[in-house]
Amino acid sequence: MTAPRWNRLPAGWDAEMSDEYEWIPLRLPPEVTRLSASTRLSIEAEYRGWELTRVRLYTDGSRRVLLRRKKSRLDDRRPDQPEL
Repeated sequence: MTAPRWNRLPAGWDAEMSDEYEWIPLRLPPEVTRLSASTRLSIEAEYRGWELTRVRLYTDGSRRVLLRRKKSRLDDRRPDQPEL
């Protein structure tokens, strides 16, 4: 999975982004099954605090996912990136 550029977010996804959260857009390739994606995202939610905000499924089988989590008071350190 790769993190796309911010200007490549689907239309309307950036409208609800607030400064209270950290945001991570991801692209899931077509070969990642729904069950596998669900398991991986659940692990990120459990151990790193990310929550699923949006998912968009494309006709080629790929998915765009937007994760968020509350910003911590320790913003000086580099944010933890999902390792999907």
